[in-house]
Amino acid sequence: MHTTFYKNDKIEQPNFTADVCLDFYNKRLRIDDYRGSVRLLSNWIDEIAAQNKFEKIIIKSRQEDLFRWLELGFVYEGEFTGYFNGASAVSMCKYLDNERRNSIYWTEEDKILKNVLKLAPSSLLNPLPKEYELRMADEQDSKELADLYNQVFEVYPTPMDDPEYVLKMIRSGTLFCVVTHQQKIISAASADVNADYHNAEITDCATLPEHRKFGLMKHLVSRLEQELFKKKIYCSYSIARALSFGMNAVFHQKGYVYKGRLANNCKIFDKFEDMNIWVKDLSETK
Repeated sequence: MHTTFYKNDKIEQPNFTADVCLDFYNKRLRIDDYRGSVRLLSNWIDEIAAQNKFEKIIIKSRQEDLFRWLELGFVYEGEFTGYFNGASAVSMCKYLDNERRNSIYWTEEDKILKNVLKLAPSSLLNPLPKEYELRMADEQDSKELADLYNQVFEVYPTPMDDPEYVLKMIRSGTLFCVVTHQQKIISAASADVNADYHNAEITDCATLPEHRKFGLMKHLVSRLEQELFKKKIYCSYSIARALSFGMNAVFHQKGYVYKGRLANNCKIFDKFEDMNIWVKDLSETK
């Protein structure tokens, strides 16, 4: 694992247990699940965050603990509806750095969101142009996928430009769907499956610039949703760059519901970016 990027850990203490991600690259601490004393977990979090000079703490809280986290100085940023086998996860955050707290693009992102929400949802897909092919990826595609991510993203929150890392993801159950043009992968997206809680994050969406005018991402998302539905995974969610009209439009038009914005959440391109949460209940799919 790329410890320079992040480290996943299972913390077992007398009064609580927690699934923790120490995200060094994005200077944040993320608690993906926990049981036990919220107060004592919060104290532990403060210590670990200080030791590692983290700037942001994110908790996926159970709905019933929301007010406990508020009382401990956390703020509500959004909701992942259906995340825990049908029960919601609430994103509660704490900032340890003023600059990390303040988003200079917030009102611009509000305008982008307003315009996205004006678009009519559309389940119809334009046919793929005839020289393009859509398929699920396999282990043989890991190098080409890494090359694609290397070309599209100068900076990214995970080492997707490393073929070994991509291969490890595929082997661990992450689904990748690709569009090829002249036998070359020119667009891709993945579904990062959480088998314990039956949810999946649609992520790693990338298309080479010269192929962006054909609406390929809607095809990729649709195919991934079909694969998730077959596996009885009904909570599908994504976090999209709040500054990207195109990606937010894809999820809105595909029937995802806007559920909040995570401020300065992760490093993409040249800066920390705000990310919009989009969630869809695939069990309602016809």
